[in-house]
Amino acid sequence: MRRSLVVVAIVVAGVMLSATTASATNVHLKGGKNAEPTFTDNGLTLTAAGDLTGLGNGDVLVNLSATADVTATCTNPGGGTQPPGQNPAPITVTGSQAIPAAEIKNGNTPFNVTTNPPVSPIPGAPGCPNPQWTESITDLRFTGATITVEQPPGTLVLTVTCTISPASSNGGVPAGAVSCSQS
Repeated sequence: MRRSLVVVAIVVAGVMLSATTASATNVHLKGGKNAEPTFTDNGLTLTAAGDLTGLGNGDVLVNLSATADVTATCTNPGGGTQPPGQNPAPITVTGSQAIPAAEIKNGNTPFNVTTNPPVSPIPGAPGCPNPQWTESITDLRFTGATITVEQPPGTLVLTVTCTISPASSNGGVPAGAVSCSQS
């Protein structure tokens, strides 16, 4: 009898422990498999917003990586000429948002993450006539974005990959221009 009470106590303790350390099992964007985040083109940064669901009890890290076509100007050493950059290469900008466990309610939390702006002027002025010129980025037209969610930070639980076509222009990105998949 005493032995069976010990076994029952161990089982109950295990169930209670697992209930208090719930982990993310099916993280996705609220709205289901076909839900998509909203995007805002801020000129030199991109903001992604949405709602996550299926989270466990722990801190969350939301990362945003966005690719964009660059608009830049070249200024000669005298500062008098500013022809458009000759052939600026596409660029990737990133940002992240930490969400503490206390902000997760019933497995749900909103996110609103913005990339950092690119380095400008661009060292070495690769899109200008020579490295003595100054190449400054004036705008980014975003063509794609990847959102990753980690819970706890370091453990990937969701990847949302989006294509933006046509490329964005400043302001809200129309939902019809965004196509995403979740994994």
